[in-house]
Amino acid sequence: MPANGRKDHPISMRLPESDLALIDRAASLRGRSHTDFVREAAVLTAEEVLMDQRLIRLGPEAFAEFLDIISAPATVVPEIVAIARRRPPWEAEDDEG
Repeated sequence: MPANGRKDHPISMRLPESDLALIDRAASLRGRSHTDFVREAAVLTAEEVLMDQRLIRLGPEAFAEFLDIISAPATVVPEIVAIARRRPPWEAEDDEG
């Protein structure tokens, strides 16, 4: 929303009743109007799409270094291995299966 709080560009949508009911329910859980909820969801999704499309430029040397790094064999991180081997907390210690 603009810094001055003005909403100069309305957007109108036709939605199935089931979609509107779902949006209203979720907006209510957040304590927001369905308009604010939809606006926030649309802006967040737009930001995600734009971030996914960010262009990163590298010179030839930097690109070669980048390729070397991502092509290198994975390094074992003992802490991550230990976490992966732990029993999930939702599985009780005395459960056999």
